[in-house]
Amino acid sequence: MIESRGATGGRPGGSSQKNGGKPRGGGRVDPRLREPTWRSAFIRALIAAGIFVAVMLALKGNPVSVALTGVILLGLYTPFGFYTDRFFYRRRMAKLGQQDRTKK
Repeated sequence: MIESRGATGGRPGGSSQKNGGKPRGGGRVDPRLREPTWRSAFIRALIAAGIFVAVMLALKGNPVSVALTGVILLGLYTPFGFYTDRFFYRRRMAKLGQQDRTKK
């Protein structure tokens, strides 16, 4: 007969001392409830501009003009994406009745 060991972790569903009292599962926050950052806007803009450049190069575009257009798009997409995210974040926070952390 083989017996299995009992639970060796902390209380089920509770918090343990190891993770500083955070809930199990990483305590992930809904991404829509996080404040927008310039970094996230830049990464999204980089991906969009990269896809644009790849498609245009596949269509046999001039590599120099395609690369220049990609850099211009990166410069336009970044602030546009940030301010769009911030608009929707503020609207969502107002709808939830929470205080906006971005206003000073």
